[in-house]
Amino acid sequence: MTRPVILTVDDDPQVLAAIATDLRKRYSKDYRIVRAASAAEALEALGTLKDAAEPVALLLSDQRMPGMDGVGFLARAKELFPAAKRALLTAYADTDAAIAAINQSQVDYFLQKPWDPPEQQLYPIIDELLDDWRAQYRPGYGGVRVIGSRYMPTVHQIKDFLARNHVPYEFFDVEATDERGAESRTLAEGATLPLLILPGGDRLEAPTLADLARKVGLNVEAKGEIYDVAIVGAGPGGLAAAVYAASEGLKTILIDRQGPGGQAGYSSKIENYLGFPAGISGNDLARRALTQARKFEVEVVAPLDVSSVRLEAPFKHLTVPAADGTTREIACKALVLTTGLAWQRLPADCIDQFEGRGVFYGSATTEALGCRGQEVYVVGAGNSAGQAAMFLAEYARRVVVVVRGKNLGEKMSQYLVDRIEGNNDPTGRKIDVLYQTEVVKCRGQEHLEGLTLRNRVTGEQTDVDTGFLFIFIGAEPCTEWLGNLVHLDARGFVLTGSDLDPAEHLKDWPIERAPFLLEASVPGVFAAGDVRHESVKRVASAVGEGSVAVHFIHRYLASL
Repeated sequence: MTRPVILTVDDDPQVLAAIATDLRKRYSKDYRIVRAASAAEALEALGTLKDAAEPVALLLSDQRMPGMDGVGFLARAKELFPAAKRALLTAYADTDAAIAAINQSQVDYFLQKPWDPPEQQLYPIIDELLDDWRAQYRPGYGGVRVIGSRYMPTVHQIKDFLARNHVPYEFFDVEATDERGAESRTLAEGATLPLLILPGGDRLEAPTLADLARKVGLNVEAKGEIYDVAIVGAGPGGLAAAVYAASEGLKTILIDRQGPGGQAGYSSKIENYLGFPAGISGNDLARRALTQARKFEVEVVAPLDVSSVRLEAPFKHLTVPAADGTTREIACKALVLTTGLAWQRLPADCIDQFEGRGVFYGSATTEALGCRGQEVYVVGAGNSAGQAAMFLAEYARRVVVVVRGKNLGEKMSQYLVDRIEGNNDPTGRKIDVLYQTEVVKCRGQEHLEGLTLRNRVTGEQTDVDTGFLFIFIGAEPCTEWLGNLVHLDARGFVLTGSDLDPAEHLKDWPIERAPFLLEASVPGVFAAGDVRHESVKRVASAVGEGSVAVHFIHRYLASL
């Protein structure tokens, strides 16, 4: 196996030798360290690596170099190796240039000279960048091979499932007209699609997600019967609650019907989350949090669908599928609801028949590669829609954002508004916004081929051609499985703390104290994140609520 490359470039021979020496000490076992004394020399080396199909994991460049500075080099290098992580090595005086590079050129990080001691100032940063690269790396071998048509909804579901659960895969499209398409059709001959070929050679024809989960080694069944804390929903709030509960000695199980990340897992880049100046994808954030949860011995079970819950104080009993096809119950003393939201459906004619065939709710990161050179449409005016538009613009010929309102600023963070409205820049990305417009109809045969748009002011309708529509139009709480366990508001969000009306919601409250801040209308049942009434729909807020819920769980358990 060829070791992936870490390339470092600096025009100062002493600095170049020093950084290369430190990199070799830590990474030479798993990576090949390549040096270059100028941007031109580095680009020539990258061209050679590209021709040889060798993987490049990390580019570390000095900022101040003659001929071409570090920002310019990293921008050029991205054209050759778009998946490689890119970092600037700067002096203190170059901090402004480094921050501008993060904003404009999507540099992943910057490090300041000097970096001594490397154990504190260099290696932790490089470790994280390489971990992120490895998590997204799709080598030409290993992993799960997914063979099918890009127009099959089941193919989209499988790709989305594998991505959310951080299982490496390669997609072989039988519709492709190139050599890869011919290879795909050969692999698929005589099989029921989608066909999955596992690393050991096992073949799965049209598998269910549950069967696939078991085959790739995911934990899909709870090992225990009774837990201190059960958390339903593995979005940011649920992951935070799991980390804090388990780290403080509580026996904790984390359950999700799909996989970690929640709605945030669909975000291609979250740029306003504290501590990540270059931004972080929702999938990467979930992967890191999941690793942290497992470090503290959280039992993570996904996919597993909780169908109902019953109360037998002080225990809450969750009904889940059993391995034999029946059901079983899991008991917990404290229950945390972090089930988040589900995307609302777009009310357009004929849209349901194209779901997974060109119409996608979220999932921009999963389907982006198929958008190369295409014109794609994004519906929505929130941060998720803005992040998706920016990400898709790196692949698509043109991205059109369709917004019902008069502007983006009402629901979208200003940094995204600025990026989108000023996106027609020399880098080649192009995003247009259609205000006061809605999608009223979809058309096509086997897959989406076009849309009908309506101007909400004039009523004028326009037909456009496209094979891709990504929808981010708000969401509904995932609380239907709760039945009458706790009180909900009119929209289905969980009422907690001071939002509970004593006369209306707490008639059966069995103890003297009032509900805690994040506690629902049943003692020991807590809600955090987007599923909670009047919550702030931000990742940081969900993480904060998930951690705070554990504080109240300790107080509740102490009273039993």
